[in-house]
Amino acid sequence: MKRLVIIAFLALGSIGFAQNDSKAEALLDEVSTKIKSYKNISLDFKYELNNVNENINQETRGDVVIEGEKYKLNILGVTRIFDGETLYTISPEDEEVTISSDNTEDEGTITPSKMLSFYEDGYTYKMDIIQNVKGRKIQYVKLNPIDTNSEIKHILLGIDATTKHIYNLIEVGKNGTKTTLTVNSFKTDEPISVTLFTFDESKYSDYYINKID
Repeated sequence: MKRLVIIAFLALGSIGFAQNDSKAEALLDEVSTKIKSYKNISLDFKYELNNVNENINQETRGDVVIEGEKYKLNILGVTRIFDGETLYTISPEDEEVTISSDNTEDEGTITPSKMLSFYEDGYTYKMDIIQNVKGRKIQYVKLNPIDTNSEIKHILLGIDATTKHIYNLIEVGKNGTKTTLTVNSFKTDEPISVTLFTFDESKYSDYYINKID
């Protein structure tokens, strides 16, 4: 689950990179500026995991609403709510709610609210191929990890050249695993409930409440 969350939300956010390809830097700056201009972002996405050698081919869908540091994520039947201070992971299948403080520094966990900021100190980047996807011009930026011990071989970030929104993200691992996040729906500044990022414990009176800290 942690890896899925890590991969699924590398696709958006604040971008601050070291000196690299100037064209790639300019494009990523445009994406960052646009993302920061929105009060909130609502995404529906498809997540794919493939490894030919291991005969793995998985696909799932999810959705997330992000507002600043806060977010509500639904994926694999689990809901994760972060209210800016506390993370609530709700699993109906297990009838359990796990409550923890924000632990984004632990084990490199990257949450929706952190988005692309993880790239700041760990990757070099350059412009890559352009593809026409159903009439959309998608410009890819290739990111290579600076750490030679990284499990990641490279990442391709697909950007819609017209809207400057993220279209997809493809991570290729050194073990042959390929993970792909494709944004199916990208909505901004939607009217959302004031309680969207609030956990109501009274709704889960029959659940086991697991407080980690």
